[in-house]
Amino acid sequence: MEDELFDQILTVFNNLVAWVAAGAMVFGGVVPYIPQYRDIRLTQNAEGFSTYVCLVLLVANILRILFRFGRYFETLLLWQSIIMICTMLIMLNLCTNVRMATELSTKRRSFLDFDWNYFWSWSRFVDYVQCVLTFTLVAAYITYLLLDSVLFVETLGFLAVFTEAMLGTPQLYCNYQNKSTEGMSIKMVLMWTSGDTFKTGYFLLTQAPVQFWICGLLQVFVDITILFQVYYYSRYPQKPVSHTVSHTTSAKAL
Repeated sequence: MEDELFDQILTVFNNLVAWVAAGAMVFGGVVPYIPQYRDIRLTQNAEGFSTYVCLVLLVANILRILFRFGRYFETLLLWQSIIMICTMLIMLNLCTNVRMATELSTKRRSFLDFDWNYFWSWSRFVDYVQCVLTFTLVAAYITYLLLDSVLFVETLGFLAVFTEAMLGTPQLYCNYQNKSTEGMSIKMVLMWTSGDTFKTGYFLLTQAPVQFWICGLLQVFVDITILFQVYYYSRYPQKPVSHTVSHTTSAKAL
């Protein structure tokens, strides 16, 4: 009788752990952007956040969803991608609104202008949506044509996770250009690091495709490098710390 009770408790505990792990996988990736979103709304300044982070995650998660048509992986990872795409669109909408409210130039830049000099620096949120939809349709069509090719499917999976592994590089470069991490949410990067470490461990334990955990390790390395920037630029300031950023600079950063 006691053994049966113990087995039942153990089963309930295992199910609880599984649900918590599943929730962490699905929603954990978006949590780091909550403090960054809050900071941008409060300060009405998005200079410290690179919108190319949104571009990287949108591309990575769209490719991951397409990869699933060629090689099955857990449904949790599919939902994680869908929720991350929605989150990045919300971040882009905020950054675009903030930039338009503070930008001195009255010239409007559009995706349909097809001007490479202003790629991902458009004036309206709808332009970003048009770009994302165009990329999705083109990538989906190519995937449909080449879905029977094992080489293409495996390459698609690698591109998906490798692109996501490069998530931190736009922020890394933005910090390097500014010679400062001012305006970037350190909480966001700490959450990146913990989340990527957990995610990589999850990939290893669930025997996910090899592309997933190799690129996960690369992602953790980039996160740690950004944390080193936080330490370095705070200890050895490269420029005077200022909380007042010109409108022109803010516009260029995005």
